[in-house]
Amino acid sequence: MRLEEPCFWFHCASLGEFEQGRPVIEALREKYPDACIILTFFSPSGYEVRKDYKLANLVCYLPLDGFFNARRFVKLVRPTVAIFIKYEFWYGYLQALKRHNVPSISVSTLLRPDAVAFRWYGGFYRNMLRLITHYFVQDELTGKLLENIGIRSTTLAGDTRFDRVAALCHQAETIELVEEFKENEKIMVIGSNWPPDTEVLLPFIREFEEQMKFIIAPHNIEEEHLARIEEGIPYKIIRYSQAKENTISNYRVLLIDNIGMLTSLYRYGDFAYVGGAFGKSLHNTLEPATFGMPLFFGNRSYQHVREANDLLKLNGAFTVNDTKDLRYKFLTVWEEEEKQQQMAEICQNYVQTHTGATKKAVSYLERYLS
Repeated sequence: MRLEEPCFWFHCASLGEFEQGRPVIEALREKYPDACIILTFFSPSGYEVRKDYKLANLVCYLPLDGFFNARRFVKLVRPTVAIFIKYEFWYGYLQALKRHNVPSISVSTLLRPDAVAFRWYGGFYRNMLRLITHYFVQDELTGKLLENIGIRSTTLAGDTRFDRVAALCHQAETIELVEEFKENEKIMVIGSNWPPDTEVLLPFIREFEEQMKFIIAPHNIEEEHLARIEEGIPYKIIRYSQAKENTISNYRVLLIDNIGMLTSLYRYGDFAYVGGAFGKSLHNTLEPATFGMPLFFGNRSYQHVREANDLLKLNGAFTVNDTKDLRYKFLTVWEEEEKQQQMAEICQNYVQTHTGATKKAVSYLERYLS
């Protein structure tokens, strides 16, 4: 017998999926403060970062899927409802939940036509998808794909990440050192840059460091990468760990040599460059967008990131080919204050108009808690 009622079991593949599930966890914890919340991960990158997450009663790895493990886990946890995030589905666990009459909900579901479940040989996966009680899908395409295989228990809700980042404007921490660094000058926040981004950015920073200040928060804070940045900007750069309040305003570039500050740093930005697109994948563009500022990112690995494509179509962001292209596109905004303001409003409005997925999911879950 559980000591607390109800019991919500959340499963996330990794850290990114956790951030999508987090708004739902927080909303349920606020509404049901005595509830039991179990949080499981598949990937170490999720578990290791969030193993001490305070809103969960228990954080652990998901035991390997299989009928024995699944039956034992569900019998021990006895969840009131199970919530799977995005596209995380496990046949053994879904069967066990169904056998114990536990509803299973998929939140922020996103599926593509080339998924195995929609191929002629994907019968096993189609049957697995049919075990989910209800889907809260991100887009109309996902809902249509599910409908085509006979699944109609869906709600077009959007992506819960928008609810998460929309709250950042109110939750972002004040950082005294950064307040002193900014003074009354404009700042470009460079977030999650990798070495290929850095090579494009260094000549740009050298050219514009007298006109505005820069905050650089690299994805990789190993000494080799930090040293390369410092070598490329030899004057007026200071690491965050070495900065002092009474002298930090004398510097033009602040180099962040720790992990976890980036979200709060965006609140100080007037422009943002988001890294990753010159490599495998563009990083989070929603966080700077919610604070309202023109965005810049590389022109290669961004096509699969929906919000990046949306912001480009809305003229809230630029892709850049190289340093020369970055300089040219930046100047079109720098020299046109009205355009800068328009792009900032586009980004902020984009986030605000896509919120609400969390509320829809929580309202639906309440039917199981009466």
